[in-house]
Amino acid sequence: MTPRELIDTASVPGGETLRLFRRGGDFMIVLDRNELMNSRMSGSEEALATMTCARIGSASPHILIGGYGMGFTLRAALAVLGSDAQITVAELVPEIIEWARGPMGALTAGCLDDPRVRLIRDDVAAVIERARGTYDAILLDVDNGPDALTHEGNDRLYAPRGLGAARMALRPGGVLAVWSAGPDASFARRLTHAGFRTDEVAVRARSNGKGPRHVIWFAHRD
Repeated sequence: MTPRELIDTASVPGGETLRLFRRGGDFMIVLDRNELMNSRMSGSEEALATMTCARIGSASPHILIGGYGMGFTLRAALAVLGSDAQITVAELVPEIIEWARGPMGALTAGCLDDPRVRLIRDDVAAVIERARGTYDAILLDVDNGPDALTHEGNDRLYAPRGLGAARMALRPGGVLAVWSAGPDASFARRLTHAGFRTDEVAVRARSNGKGPRHVIWFAHRD
């Protein structure tokens, strides 16, 4: 087996250290012993984009993506949205973007330079809190889902106050879509208590329909 090669590390503000590995043509982003992202597993992150876009009615939507990761969600959104769409990407860790433009440049495929994309190097929770009726959809692929691992402050995204802020940031009919590595019944209840009409979908990690099951919640603001 080809050994993993450590490419770089990044400190998460207020959190722990991320490590970028390469094995052959594959990349992995690892926290401690947890593999947060792998370039071979993109299916559920792509579904986060495509299934959300199918649920919004605007012909020229403005979408906020929280967490660039390896860009799977962004690239999938760009592939299905028209030229009038706007996508704001909020990424807290600057090295993630450096990796996207550097060692993972082939994987990124120029998506950060698409004219529909605006990149903000900021905490997505802060971006949401500043917004009022701004977005047709908010896509959160931050940390490991509601079970925050990398950054303690991510908990505020999934707490009642954070969900209330997300609802205020959405336009009427907007969708808050949340990716998670697994189910979380208490989080599903919080979405309902925050005033969302919610459906929960299980999706496979790989684009070929294989791999572990991940969860996406689609929370609709009426």
